Parts: sequence; structure tokens; C-alpha cells
Amino acid sequence: MDTIFWFRRDLRLFNNFALYDAIEQGAKHAVFYITPVQWKNHGVAAIQVDLLKRRLVYLGNLLAKHGIKLHVLQSDDYQSCVEQLIKFCAANQVKKIFANKEYEINEQLRDTQFLSLADKQDCSVYLYDGDLIAPPGTVTTKSGDMYKVFTPFKNEWLKQHQDSHFYFKALPDTFSEIEWIEPELLKSDNSSQKWPVDDESLSHVIQRFIDEKLSSYKESRDFPAIKGTSGLSPYLALGIVSTYQLVAMVQQQHVDVLTSAKSNLFTWVNELVWREFYRHLLVAFPQLNKYQNFNQKYDSVQWRENEPEFNAWCEGKTGYPLVDAAMRQLKETGWMHNRLRMVVASFLTKHLLIDWRKGERFFMKHLIDGDLASNNGGWQWAASTGCDAQPYFRIFNPITQSERFDPNGEFIRKYVPELKNVPDKQIHFPHKYLASIGCDSVYWPAIVDHKAARQRALDAFKV
Repeated sequence: MDTIFWFRRDLRLFNNFALYDAIEQGAKHAVFYITPVQWKNHGVAAIQVDLLKRRLVYLGNLLAKHGIKLHVLQSDDYQSCVEQLIKFCAANQVKKIFANKEYEINEQLRDTQFLSLADKQDCSVYLYDGDLIAPPGTVTTKSGDMYKVFTPFKNEWLKQHQDSHFYFKALPDTFSEIEWIEPELLKSDNSSQKWPVDDESLSHVIQRFIDEKLSSYKESRDFPAIKGTSGLSPYLALGIVSTYQLVAMVQQQHVDVLTSAKSNLFTWVNELVWREFYRHLLVAFPQLNKYQNFNQKYDSVQWRENEPEFNAWCEGKTGYPLVDAAMRQLKETGWMHNRLRMVVASFLTKHLLIDWRKGERFFMKHLIDGDLASNNGGWQWAASTGCDAQPYFRIFNPITQSERFDPNGEFIRKYVPELKNVPDKQIHFPHKYLASIGCDSVYWPAIVDHKAARQRALDAFKV
């Protein structure tokens, strides 16, 4: 074999420069490791595993059309993965391995171990920063430190890249087709079937978003009843698409998007820069991988242990319709609108004063787009314990959030059908209305009073 490519969370042929270099070095084989025990330990959602398997089936067939054989192998965890891959390389006379880096601490430890063993076997390993436009450590203050606030990070990121012209690149079609047989390991339960995995469909989704929704994204992105977001987060989480690819596709129609940071068009690209920011943080502050507060002064916050209230939050039975609708959307679909992620995270950590780590793990267990850096960053932002986080005294009011972002109750009615007949004005907190018509048993009572819960949170965080 001589040269192979090691797929991780970079399951794409577009703009996968590590793969292209491997092919230039003669690679006609690639490997991917299924690691069920490791995924379980990391709390990876079953729906995300299903999406990954479906994508691997598609990828294996696509690679075969280019003369590249994908070997899908299984090991329990990263330790056994390293051991098995070293044996695989020895058995097949592999001397060069190309791969893209992963930034989580367990993944970095895996690669450190693999690099050491590969070196002893006289095997060269080439690792690329294929998940990011700006590699970790390249966007820093003048003193070389990682930024602790997003806006100056973004400004420096733009300073370095605003004159760059990103280009869209596909795998060259230069190889003869080979046969690829789908492994039994990739048997799917189709729980993710609503999410297409073929490049044709994804390219259409991306292009349609750029053509039809990008210009109005800033105004529509916060309304869950409107399909105003790109819906690409599951594909970014698995590397099916990359930040580089998305920026390149935007630049094809809006060449000056990176030099117009205050324009509506940049608002969506700004979210991609947030994604890079959270990854840089994960590398610069490894304790984030271990569920520690970024801001250690909040280590003294006394979180409440209240399983009934936590379970009510999980089940969408808090008595606050927007919170309940959001949680039911997550459990039914494996995805949640970003505005609602902030609302439910604020509710758990401030209204219920329950540790953000419990919410973060619950999200990972259910999200099709589960991603440690973004999930951890988002939860610590909402809990006020993170980097450039929401100040502890700014607490989302779930009722006014509902009135503002779901004014007609359209989203609420979709996921909380027991409120389908409640008038628009009353649906955001319907208890008095339901009691007035003798139907108060239709919907769950509020598990906490907003005003009292807000004061309790303020007192806890002041300490």
C-alpha cells in the first residue's frame, strides 16, 4: 500500500487537502475506525452515529469510483484503535499516513501515541488542520496569548484572512473504478434519514441557502418557526462539509463578504468564526475538555441537585411552552434551533440553578450535530461560566423570548399540541387562560416562578 489516508471527522471529498496530498503520494486505500466504546464514553448521540454510518456508505462507494478502497474497521476505543492501525500498517507495508487533526484532548492523546509508535516503525505521519481556516495558535494577541473575548479574536481572524480568496476544490477524477462492498459494521437504523448524505443534495442545500436565505439570515435566524438557518451543523460536526468550503461558496457570489464584516451577509460567516473560536479555546485551555468552568471564580456556585426538575426539563414538561417545545424538538428530531438552545440552557442553569454540565451531556446524547467545542462553549456561555459569556445578571425570560421569537405560537403548537387551541396572546404562558376555561389540567403547571427563580440565580452567582 505504501500510503493511506486516515478518515476521522472529515468525511468529505471537497476541499479535503490532506486527502489530495495523500493521493498525490499514491494513496489508493483509506481507513476509518468505528469506536463504539469511545463514542459511548463521549456521549455521542445514536442519531449522529447513524448519520455517520450512512455517510460512510456513500463515501465508500464514491471513493471506489475514484479507485480508492475504504477499509472500515472497528476497535473499542482510541487505545485499541492505535494498536490495530499500527498492525494494519505493518501488515500492508504502509510508510506514509495522511490525516486531519482533531482537537479534543482524547483525540490529541491518541495521535501523540500513534506518532510515537509509527516513528518506531519508520512510518511517516502527516497531520493537517483541515477542520479550520485558521489553525489553533495562529490567531493570538500581540503577546501570543489566546483571546478571551470573541470580538477581538474575530477582528484578528479577519485581519489575517479578509484578503484571502478561498476556492472550491473537488477530488480529481483520475482513477479507474473498483468494487466496494458495504461492511456489516455500517448497518443503519435510518434514524437520521431526514438528513441527506449525498454531495449532490448537500451542494443544492448550501447553494439554495446562499441564494435565497443568506441576505435575510440576520433578520430570520432567531425565529424557530421559520427555516431561516442553514441546517448545516450536523455536516460540519462530521466534517462532511468544512468551514473553508462554505466560505469559498459564499465568496463565489459575494467576493467581498470578508471585507464587509458589518453587512448582513457576514452575519452567517460570523457564526463560522465563532466555531473556530471555540476550537481554539479547546486547544488553548485543555481543562474545557474535562468539563471545568472556564471562569474559575464560578467554581463556588452552589448548583442545585433536583432530579424531578431536571427530568421535567428533559421531557419538555416545565410549564413554559417555548422551553417545552424546544426540548421536545430535540428529542423528536435530534436537532434544536440555536436561539432555543440559548433559551433552554439559560432556563436550566438560571431558573432551575442546575449544573450546566448536566445539560451539556444531555444535549450531546441527543444532538445530531453534537460537537464538544461548540456544545461546551454554548453551554458555558449560557451559564455565565465560560469565555466571553453572557453576564450572570442577564437572564433570559422564557415568556418574553417566546413572545418575541414565536409571536403567533406557531412553533409551540407544533411540538406542544395540547396548546393548539390556546389564543396567540395567551400561549406564551397559558396557565391563567386554561384555568379560566376549566382546562388547567391540559398542560403542565410551571415548575418554577420566573421572578423568584431569577432572584435565586442572582443571589447564587453574586456569592
